[in-house]
Amino acid sequence: MSSRTVAPFFLLIALLFCMLSCSKKKETGIPIGQFVSLTGAQATFGQSTDRGVQMALEEINSLGGVLGQPLRLITKDNQSKPGETSTVVRELISRDKVVALIGEVASGRSLEAAPIAQRSGIPMISPASTNEKVTETGDHIFRVCFIDPFQGTVCAKFARKLGATKASILTDVSKDYSLGLAKSFKAEFLREGGVITGEQSYSGGDKDFSAQLTAIKAGNPDVIFLPAYYTEAPLIIRQARQQGITVPFIGGDGWDSPELVSVGGAAVEGCYFSNHFSSQSKVPEIVAFVEGYRKKYNQDPDAMVALGYDALRLLADAMKRAGSTDPAKVNEAIASTKDFPGITGKITLDEHRNPNKPAVMLQVKNGKFVYVESVAP
Repeated sequence: MSSRTVAPFFLLIALLFCMLSCSKKKETGIPIGQFVSLTGAQATFGQSTDRGVQMALEEINSLGGVLGQPLRLITKDNQSKPGETSTVVRELISRDKVVALIGEVASGRSLEAAPIAQRSGIPMISPASTNEKVTETGDHIFRVCFIDPFQGTVCAKFARKLGATKASILTDVSKDYSLGLAKSFKAEFLREGGVITGEQSYSGGDKDFSAQLTAIKAGNPDVIFLPAYYTEAPLIIRQARQQGITVPFIGGDGWDSPELVSVGGAAVEGCYFSNHFSSQSKVPEIVAFVEGYRKKYNQDPDAMVALGYDALRLLADAMKRAGSTDPAKVNEAIASTKDFPGITGKITLDEHRNPNKPAVMLQVKNGKFVYVESVAP
């Protein structure tokens, strides 16, 4: 290669390198972080939430984005593992420079992330963590779901409505979610004049529940409250039926997964659980949302889809009202949210950054989650 061609050659290489480097730097849009369990033990929760967030993202950006810019979602998988959430949240804040966070479903993982977001001054909206301690972390932590004291109360009142005077409780001691629900259910059931005939416990990941179920059966309850995730609930109920326990089980929103039926089969028929949303609603906005999801994914959306959808839309609405992407201003706007038209209900955040909104009770019938009733706060 002659000296005359060397210079242009290297100039071209330098130009191409610059173009590649510049293209990497020119990522446009407002960076929003999502930390979620896309794999691992509670993967269906995270996958559903992500689908809801992605639906909202597409809608928001198709309408021009926020403040003239598209939203740019950066998603990190915490693999459903304790400890992994703090790692990915720190990455989102320090490396990716997100202006807000969406996450998590599991209360334990939200409690892991919340102190990091609070110290960093980054607003965090949990789609579905119901443990009351989550938002108690600080004034930068919000949620779009109801909280465990309300959900536990709803389940206890519903149990009494079924005619139950005696209840047993089986709690996952490894989950803040389960402990919180058990506490509120017990308090309300006793307040309603009921009797707790037994309290047993297990730890997430256990497979054999025969000892706990034997003790529960001896108490002869009318209903069994099981504040579990879908990973254990169907196994427990199947083993209960094998022991001859025929009374209905009642659970919380942690049951909301197709795996409840695919694993539980006939054993879970007739059982009830509280939830944030029913795809059977006739409200026009919900009907349109359900039809849009069916068209995209060929299935009905569950509550985690709807909550993820609401979380990102509420964040976008707050940014518009703030007229800024500055985290402090966005935080202030989220806190002042009033009557936001969510798919899971109209959302007004109280002074503790929790929404006042209704719950629904669903029953497993013929392998489907069938709407029973709505319960207002």
